[in-house]
Amino acid sequence: MQHADHVALLRPGIAHSGGVWAEFGAGTGAFTLALAELVGPTGTLYTVDRETAALREGARQVAAQTPGLKLTPVTADFTKALPQPLPPLDGLVMANALHFVADRHKEAVVRLLKGYLKPGGAFVLVEYNVDKGNLWVPHPLTFATWQTLAARAGFAQTRLLGTRPSSFLREFFSAASV
Repeated sequence: MQHADHVALLRPGIAHSGGVWAEFGAGTGAFTLALAELVGPTGTLYTVDRETAALREGARQVAAQTPGLKLTPVTADFTKALPQPLPPLDGLVMANALHFVADRHKEAVVRLLKGYLKPGGAFVLVEYNVDKGNLWVPHPLTFATWQTLAARAGFAQTRLLGTRPSSFLREFFSAASV
């Protein structure tokens, strides 16, 4: 996927520029760049990942692309409470990261992340649209599985935002849960 694909998957889930957003499992920032473009220079963005070097690279790219955007990297494991509090979030993005969480732990992690959102805040998920993984993508989930999981975790509504083909595991989907 290219940057335009990342933006296209996220755009329908981000109603307007600005606001306070976070990306959990940000890595080196492919989706961070898309989120930064959509939130724009008036926004605030937190990126969370276990790898400090990856966060640094993502922050460098965002600074070059979206000057003015306030970006704060947080080195942490998103499956546990963060070591520093976040302000209430307008939304969060999790792109290609939830598939690293074992199925039996997914609901607890989603509930934890939901707790960072303001009432009515959006949880935007990007994942491979399959329920059977492999060594590199051990625990993916389809949109239908996400709908069920999101409801169990306390989200009132989940909508499909878009799909993109994947040469690796057929396709990606993006969804927003509020």
